[in-house]
Amino acid sequence: MSIDFSLFALGSFAFCGGLIDAAVGGGGLVQIPALIHALPGYSLATVFGTNKLAVLLGNSVSISGYLRRVNIVWKLIIPTMMAAFVFSFTGAYAVSLVPRAVMEYLVFVVLIVMAVYTFMKKDLGRIHADIRIGRKEVLLGVVLGAFIGFYDGIFGAGSGSLLLFAFVKCFGFDFLNASASAKLINLGTFTAALLFFVPSGNVLWITGCIVGICNVAGAMTGVFLALRYGSGFIRIFFLLLLLFLIGRMGISIFW
Repeated sequence: MSIDFSLFALGSFAFCGGLIDAAVGGGGLVQIPALIHALPGYSLATVFGTNKLAVLLGNSVSISGYLRRVNIVWKLIIPTMMAAFVFSFTGAYAVSLVPRAVMEYLVFVVLIVMAVYTFMKKDLGRIHADIRIGRKEVLLGVVLGAFIGFYDGIFGAGSGSLLLFAFVKCFGFDFLNASASAKLINLGTFTAALLFFVPSGNVLWITGCIVGICNVAGAMTGVFLALRYGSGFIRIFFLLLLLFLIGRMGISIFW
């Protein structure tokens, strides 16, 4: 009974994680703790590797749903994705070199700033600005992709939400386009992470696929809600997620 309940609970958390991730990013804050609880005999590297397999499946479904409805700015997204891919792989190797506490404090402060700014700017991300993407914008995208990719490789909590906010604030995207673009960047970071975790034997394939199926179901629901209710819904969902992330990270850091 306990095994069945554990599988049911893990599947439920994976569904919720996929839904959140598809809409606003940050689903790993729901799914990873569930995997840690369900796999007590395995290392964190194996938990993270198994999680990356699951979220890669869900992320792929999210992208296919968004691509049918959202016009992607490929001139910006491709170089940003490449930078995120390279630095995510680098970040995975640098886990032992960069103090995790430093990254946690930094991202904790950034999340608070993001939440306050998004709440104060009522029109932020409601309208998609048709801005010219030149060399300056591409360079900024590469820098952001490198930073967030490196962070995703080391720690990763809330990286999708950081990407979403970056596209809204720095490039004038609405929340819907920003969410779709963030999924494409995460495709690069998840793939890079798996290139590190798979050869080292840190992926539980059966568990990852089972969790991935639930994650895919959640992702399909998240994409449907995002496309159905648009940027206004994503903005509110994004603010709620930021509050959750701030609370969770605050407890982890200060308690």
